Amino acid sequence: MRAYILRRLMLMVPTLLGIMVINFFVIQAAPGGPVEQMMSQLKGRGDVTARFTSGGENASAGAPSTAGVEQGSMSRGGRGLPPELVERIRKQYGFDKPIGERFLQMMRSYLVFDLGESFFRNARVTDLVISKLPVSISLGLWTTLLVYLISIPLGVAKAVRDGSRFDITTSSIVIVGNAIPGFLFALLLVVLFAGGSFWKIFPLRGIVSDDWRSLSWGALIVDYAWHMVLPVAAMVIGGFATLTMLTKNSFLEEIGKQYVLTARAKGLAERRVLYGHVFRNAMLIVIAGFPAAFVGVLFTGSLLIEVIFSLDGVGLLGFEAAIGRDYPVMFGTLWTFGLLGLVVGLIGDLMYVLVDPRIDFEARGG
Repeated sequence: MRAYILRRLMLMVPTLLGIMVINFFVIQAAPGGPVEQMMSQLKGRGDVTARFTSGGENASAGAPSTAGVEQGSMSRGGRGLPPELVERIRKQYGFDKPIGERFLQMMRSYLVFDLGESFFRNARVTDLVISKLPVSISLGLWTTLLVYLISIPLGVAKAVRDGSRFDITTSSIVIVGNAIPGFLFALLLVVLFAGGSFWKIFPLRGIVSDDWRSLSWGALIVDYAWHMVLPVAAMVIGGFATLTMLTKNSFLEEIGKQYVLTARAKGLAERRVLYGHVFRNAMLIVIAGFPAAFVGVLFTGSLLIEVIFSLDGVGLLGFEAAIGRDYPVMFGTLWTFGLLGLVVGLIGDLMYVLVDPRIDFEARGG
């Protein structure tokens, strides 16, 4: 197992490097980088040189050279500005250096977990990510817990009643729920329950109320739960289908094994056979997949939900950075999520081995 862990850790380096290389150079094809945007803003002002000298340098001082932009687009964006001002802007954002040098400088900083500073927020990227993580983790954690709390009992019930009307009906519901995109269901919830067109029962924005600092602990917990109802419901609706079917199939596989037939032949009650023997073995794989399920919810489901409900999390931070071409924030969040995903993937594999020692990744060449 030590050799497997070491091999996986070594593979993280080229994997993460590949992720960063592909995304870094793909962004070069996207028009409208930070330099071009700054030029456009300055051209729309009165005395552009004076305004940029007085405010622009302080806002972006120390920003790392973390990405590039097409030279043609910069020249187009710089029309009408003094050439020396254009060059100052490019140098200030680090775009006066070759693209390879910018990438290597970015990766050297990332190796020591220095994610640089935001171009437009006047804050370190690390501080921004840390400040937004509690919202995203909270959303992902509650969603994953609810998915498990729904999927496991439902999957067990479907396995026990395999082929019955209950099994067929719930399968239809699960399939329909899985077919509805989370963001579409979120919009439906907004229209129905957040003052869209019908009732205004739940709040639409934020994770807590504006006056949360003045609330008592009890009132704060209720307020927090009230704000989380709609976004968590939107993420849960399509998240329990796979886990429900996995639970059912795992349970059915265990029911057909010899030890279950032996337990029944000994006269053990059916409830004891199912929940004293079958459940424990069938749930090993399901429970071991919790870390991977949590990261999957965090990565794939939170972005649009955070945008729709204005939840100030990492997903919304990355979305706003992409819209505003804040490259340090874009690549910093990408690096953080990529590293977190690889580490949690390894933890998930180790949990499989922990709950079921029969699994041997080394023997399988994992």
